[in-house]
Amino acid sequence: MIHPVIALIIVANLIITRRGIQNTSFFSKYKLYISGINAGQYYRYFTSGFLHVDMTHLLFNMVVLFFFAPIVIQQFNNLEFLIIYFSSLFLGNWFSVYYNQNDLEYTAVGASGAVVGILFSSILLEPNLELYFLLIPIPIKGYIFAVAYIIYSLIGMRKKTDNIGHTAHLAGGIGGVVVSLLLKPDIWVTSSELILTIALISGIAYLLLFHFKVGEKTK
Repeated sequence: MIHPVIALIIVANLIITRRGIQNTSFFSKYKLYISGINAGQYYRYFTSGFLHVDMTHLLFNMVVLFFFAPIVIQQFNNLEFLIIYFSSLFLGNWFSVYYNQNDLEYTAVGASGAVVGILFSSILLEPNLELYFLLIPIPIKGYIFAVAYIIYSLIGMRKKTDNIGHTAHLAGGIGGVVVSLLLKPDIWVTSSELILTIALISGIAYLLLFHFKVGEKTK
């Protein structure tokens, strides 16, 4: 049986997403929008996480949440789980705004930052967790997926050739790890190698993104 807190989040996403699809004014008012954030509409950091561009987008996020949230909520209490979820959502959106600050028309929606935060938290709790994908016939260890996902997000951020919120995914995932560690520091004992690997790759990502001009050739 699904945990009530997880069910509440899924239902809230379903109701708000449906309203947004049916009402473009509602969608525009609550989506992540840099010009709106600059105007002091900080609620967008959170409300945008309950909007999705379509039902397929919503279904994908909620399916991932459905399968991995129970791992996290079993190790944390209800309040701690919500702290991880909403912290990941906020950090993912905040980093998206920061990274795209020069594009005042930048917009985004979706729970992906929060969901990836929960996914990474579950991997942190169970590093040998096996993940299955439709196009890959063999299971992938959680810690391998975490490393590969960070690299994938970094490449996506550099190329900017798709409509995927790689910045929110990366920051949301790292946020899920950091907040989980703050709430339960003893995770270090079981997942220290994974944590250090994620920290190393995140450091490389930081150097590439903020100490080198993305898209510029070196002279």
